[in-house]
Amino acid sequence: MTALLLLLMAAHSFALPLPTGDTDNWLLAEKYLRRFYDLPAGLFGTQKSSDGMRTKIKEMQSFFKLKVTGNLDANTLEVMKLARCGVPDIGEYNHFPRNLKWQNNNVTFRIVNYTPDLEKADVDRAIRNALNIWAGVTPLTFKKLYEGNADIMIGFGTKEHGDFNPFDGPDGLLAHAYPPGKDIGGDTHFDEDEHWSKDSSAYNLFLVATHEFGHALGLSHSSDPGALMFPVYSYGRGYPLSEDDIEGIQSLYGPNPNHRKVKPKPDAPNKCDPMLSFDAVTELRGETIIFKDRFYWRLHPQMPEPEQTLIKSTWPSIPNKVDAAYENPEKDLVFIFSGIRMWALNGYDLVEGYPKYIHKLGFPKTVREIDAAVYIRDTGKTLFFAEEDYWSYDENTGTMDSGYPRSIETDFPGMEDEVDAAAYHYGYLYFFHEHVQYEYSYNSRKVMRILRTNSILNC
Repeated sequence: MTALLLLLMAAHSFALPLPTGDTDNWLLAEKYLRRFYDLPAGLFGTQKSSDGMRTKIKEMQSFFKLKVTGNLDANTLEVMKLARCGVPDIGEYNHFPRNLKWQNNNVTFRIVNYTPDLEKADVDRAIRNALNIWAGVTPLTFKKLYEGNADIMIGFGTKEHGDFNPFDGPDGLLAHAYPPGKDIGGDTHFDEDEHWSKDSSAYNLFLVATHEFGHALGLSHSSDPGALMFPVYSYGRGYPLSEDDIEGIQSLYGPNPNHRKVKPKPDAPNKCDPMLSFDAVTELRGETIIFKDRFYWRLHPQMPEPEQTLIKSTWPSIPNKVDAAYENPEKDLVFIFSGIRMWALNGYDLVEGYPKYIHKLGFPKTVREIDAAVYIRDTGKTLFFAEEDYWSYDENTGTMDSGYPRSIETDFPGMEDEVDAAAYHYGYLYFFHEHVQYEYSYNSRKVMRILRTNSILNC
């Protein structure tokens, strides 16, 4: 069973070591590593604890796919500050054995108290929907009790709330749950110092509850950043479950015999997969953004490693699948295409009035999606690629140039006849098709080099 956690590096800082005298950061790191990585207590400040800290920092960096240095660098500290689940990342819940599960597929639950942040009916609905996510892929059924002791006792509390596992105030730890078993086993607690919501305006109760019930059913954290059981909170993470989540829960309980097979979300793409392809590539104020499935990588000249993030974490209103994207730096706008609609971004903010239909640009109604787009700064033209043809769009006049569409194969000799993504730098077009990248001289009109698609990701 893989069932566990990782990466959501929303960190926008560089991997530079922090000053060793920065006591507050070291104390924060020590507390984090004790809670989530089983760092022994009572040795901080000694040489032994220094070696132990480095070992545990490496363990945490490896888990979150950060650069493994053993140093408390800025990227590592940033991840430590992200809102997350209170269950440890290692240690089998500290003291519990492996593969704990409910022996009876009919599991009971009871909501002991409610948060004032939401209507009672909204809390009931969030809890029931969260349990239904797991019921949909297993033989489990969930019965609600209104009194007495249930398998999963659900409640809201602050700081020390009766289980000797205190919360920490706003942000930080959002909730925790205990694995199946007697007494406290299965119980699920939410931090009332958080603000809970049924949308993206605050911490979404449904998403957090679904994650915590994974623990209450026996799952650990997942290191797949696309998995629901990833430990760091993200509004973009939710149903359907990832392959990792489904494999994990079905390894304990088996599949649901009465339902059709649920199509899982794809796992987070591996940047060094030799067969990796891209969905779209664009610049964004000096950075390069590469879209793949529900994720994007962010590259910056001063960042040693690309950062991988869920699209919905940054842009909740943009679809999970991006077909094409390009930047017009003169207008300080990035245009995102998905199906027959397009969005405009100013930096990381959505421009009012979008989405719009792509046909407003002048495409015929037969074009249902754009495969790739690239802005040629030297000419003020944007090239759009769709299947085996391409168009030229004049950004100054806002109209398509006459004589288009034209054949990709005819006008770009040496290229494939389809394009997945495109970029332009200093007179060269970079065309991405499947796992191959073509460096194409725009002036000479010929392919200069053929590279692997993921060579841009330091692979």
